[in-house]
Amino acid sequence: MAKVTVIQFPGVNCEYETVRACEAAGLEARILRWNASLQSVKDAAAIVLPGGFSYQDRIRAGVVAAKDHIVDAVVNAADKGVPVMGICNGAQILVEGGIVPGFEPGQVELALAPNRMPDRTGYFCTWIRLKRGPAKCVFTTFMESGAGESCAPISIAEALAADGGTIPMPVAHAEGRFLTASAGIARRIGNGERVALYYATAEGEVARDFPENPNGSMAAVAGVTNEAGNVLALMPHPERATWFHQIPRSVGGYWGKQRTELRAGGLFVSGPGRGFFESLKRALE
Repeated sequence: MAKVTVIQFPGVNCEYETVRACEAAGLEARILRWNASLQSVKDAAAIVLPGGFSYQDRIRAGVVAAKDHIVDAVVNAADKGVPVMGICNGAQILVEGGIVPGFEPGQVELALAPNRMPDRTGYFCTWIRLKRGPAKCVFTTFMESGAGESCAPISIAEALAADGGTIPMPVAHAEGRFLTASAGIARRIGNGERVALYYATAEGEVARDFPENPNGSMAAVAGVTNEAGNVLALMPHPERATWFHQIPRSVGGYWGKQRTELRAGGLFVSGPGRGFFESLKRALE
């Protein structure tokens, strides 16, 4: 089986968590350093750019890493249909590399600006809710209906139905606010083009206000895909919600209720974040 390649840029800190999340979903994964040869990416089954602070987020998050030669190989792979997911800092790299949303391929059309919050600035870490956007994406198929999916002790379908089509997920970033200087792109994003994930309220509505929208992202966008749907740039951290024990009881809703009632022996069953990696596995089969 070809392996999922997790690219380790200087300053990222989620590469090992990401590998474990891949393995929990039944995928083989390896960590590849940013200065490896472009040929070393050639046979990757999929590519994940993990979270962290590449190059200390100097200038702005992701922009330095986006200039590394290894990103050229990521672009080539994405163009050939290889699934690519960027998580948090990885999402920032995909945006700065002009890979998503890709209305004009190669052009940097979005930015991830500093969080906009009512009474504070800077880094913010919390749990939010996500709902699926209108854009098709290989990484979010588990949220389409949940049919046939289980995330013991409950089914994904049951959880989605109970929580208004949403799932809980952690965020942890200082520059996570999707925005654009182009009125045309803002209009298209606002209409849902290339939007894979929204921040949502507990009732399943698109979240316009803080804290449900944790950073002031335009149109409550949490994840953006490309035209083909094989690339996903998302700010939340699914690798940090891969196991049930990672979910706090305070998330409320169906997941919170199940977490409260679950006995210690079941804490290592699947959490909602594993669905992104299981969707990838199905896409590769």
